[in-house]
Formats: sequence, structure tokens, C-alpha cells
Amino acid sequence: MTQPLAGTVVLDFTQVMMGPIATQTLGDYGADVIKVERPGAGDLSRRGVLAQQGMDNPVFLALNRNKRGIALDLSSDAGREVAESLIARADVVVSNFRPGVMERLGLGYDDARRINPRIIWAAGSGFGPSGPYAHKGGQDVLGQAYSGVMKRTPDPDAPVSVYATAIADYTAGQHLVQGILLALLQRERTGEGQKVEVSLYNSMLAMQAQEATARLMHDVELNWAMMPLTGCFPTLDSELVIIGAFKENPLQRICAALELPDLSADKRFADLDGQRENRGELRRVIADRLRERTTAYWLAALEEQDVLCGPVLTLAEALAGEQTEVNRMLLEFPDSDGRVVRTVASPIRMSAAPPEVRTAPPQLGEHSHQILRDAGYSPEQIRALVARGVVQ
Repeated sequence: MTQPLAGTVVLDFTQVMMGPIATQTLGDYGADVIKVERPGAGDLSRRGVLAQQGMDNPVFLALNRNKRGIALDLSSDAGREVAESLIARADVVVSNFRPGVMERLGLGYDDARRINPRIIWAAGSGFGPSGPYAHKGGQDVLGQAYSGVMKRTPDPDAPVSVYATAIADYTAGQHLVQGILLALLQRERTGEGQKVEVSLYNSMLAMQAQEATARLMHDVELNWAMMPLTGCFPTLDSELVIIGAFKENPLQRICAALELPDLSADKRFADLDGQRENRGELRRVIADRLRERTTAYWLAALEEQDVLCGPVLTLAEALAGEQTEVNRMLLEFPDSDGRVVRTVASPIRMSAAPPEVRTAPPQLGEHSHQILRDAGYSPEQIRALVARGVVQ
């Protein structure tokens, strides 16, 4: 089966999270992704997180399958010449350095375009190429903090805290994929490449489009977690979530499931405005009742009333769950040393082009010689580059 990006060459200068998320998605659907790393050190995520796992820790393995790897010293003239020769053969260049770094290396958009007018030059950053925050690194937690996401708590009394999953990196990474695919589609029509830019900051603002529009147009706070009948509640043995919406009288249904008097008949809770005004008391009554029995008991009762609800699972429980297996969301494949890599699959399902694992995440410099041969370097030239430390 021919994959949609088969034959597309992506030169990947990215590291850590946002960029590798994007380039792995391209690789899953057929692109030849060439990962460029620093000799000796490699991608920061090889050692920067869970360092006790060595050069191939789970953070790196999660984001770098379907890539060939070259270790190249971009601080040297010879290394930059190699990068230029790779750009000449590539369709896409992707980076997530701070703004200005690629330009200082002589590999910015104008440089790349002179080498290859059809190039799509894509950059992900923390805050964009200019402005008061442009100098800051593209780190997920900063994206959460500066964009307002971190302040959006589920309750006014809840402490402000870091979201435990790299939501800014993942969102911006997928926006970077979208921009690259749009540019490839436009190039098919015009024959011209272009620059594509995304940032953690912009992606986090875009993720809050509904809430931002409510604020901009009416200066009101729209907070889905603060809806009076929606929330996470402790039970006798764990927690469950209830979404009291999409029904004519959801409170009446919740009360029937919880074997409570019909609180919607109480004038304090008779309509949404009253429920909001008396949210604390309403939720206290519901929470007290839910603590009396197990999650399984209440789920059955709520589902019988057609109330949207679910258990609150740990990641380990979700990974071991039947739905994850049915959705084919787990991958197992051997790495170059024969060890089994267990990770999460692409969430995108295409009937005519399923994702596939062609190569495991590369060892540092694993494909350097092969990539240079593909670029037209002779064995003698390759040996000379290795001897000079330009290539590992």
C-alpha cells in the first residue's frame, strides 16, 4: 500500500518534544525523515529526561520512530556544507531552535530557498520569531503559563499548577504537521515552497478559541469545568466524572440515578442560572451521595438514566484497557539492538494508508554513512568527514 508521503524527504533538525512529535507523524505516513543530531550528545531528550535509561530513554523512543539518523557538527563549515547538500535534496526542513539560530547557522529560510526554491521550511518556537517573548525557549510549561492555560482551574479555590502532560508541545506539534501538509499541497498546485511557522504560544491561544471569544466579545469567563453539573467526584473506592448536559433536565436524571429527591424542583436549582449561583451547595449534595457507594455502582445507575459519565482511570489502566486494544493504539517493535520498544501508535486512521513502523528510533549517527551516500558523497569523502569529527 502506497503511503501518502512516500518519496517526501524531511530534514529534521528538531529535538525534545514539539518538533519530533511533528516529524514522527510525517514518518508514520511514509516520509523519509532524516534526523540531524549533534555528534556525541544527540537530541536533548536522549539524556535530558529519565537519564538513567541511557541514550535511548522512553522519551526519545516515543517520538523518533521512522527516522534515519545522522550525527553532524553544524558548528563547522564542513558540517554546514553537508547540511546544504541535504537541503538540496529535501522537500521539507523542520527545526525548533530559538528564533535566529538556523539563520546564524546559514540554514535559515532565505538560505534554504537559495539552495532549493521548492523547499518548505518549517519552524516551531516558543513564542514566534519576534515580540517581547521571542528570546525565550520553546518549553511546554512556559507555553501554558504565558497563554493563560495554567490559570484556567476547574474551581476558583483550586491552586494554579502545571498541567501534567505536555499539552502545549503536542498541540503545537500537530499544528506544525498541519502547516507542512498544507504547504506540500499548495506546492503541488504552484510549484513553490514557502515558510511555515507555529509556536507554543499561538497554539495554546488557538486551543482556547471558544473561551477567548467569550472574553473578547462579552468579557465573561467560559469555563467548562465550572459548569454546575459537570465535574470529577470521589466515590467509595475511586472517582468518576459526570457531564450534566445535552438533556432537557439533566439534574432530574442525575437525581434519579443517585436516588435523591428531584433537586430540579427546588427553586434554587430550577434553571442553569440558579444552579450556577448555588453551585457549591448543589455539588456538595451530589458529592456526599456519591461517596456512599462504589464507582461501578454509580456508573451503572447513571448510564441507566443516560447521563454521560465515566471512571477516572490512571494512564496505566487506560493502556491496559480493552478500548486501547480494540483501537490498536499500542505498538511493539524491535530497536536496532533487538530490544522491544513498547509505545503508543498514531491516532490517525486512514483506510487506504495505515501507519507503519519501517525503522526503530535511530542510534546516534546510525545512518550517517547511508545518508551521505544517498547525497552523493564518495566513500573517501565520508571517511574524511568522520576523521575530522564533522560526522559521527
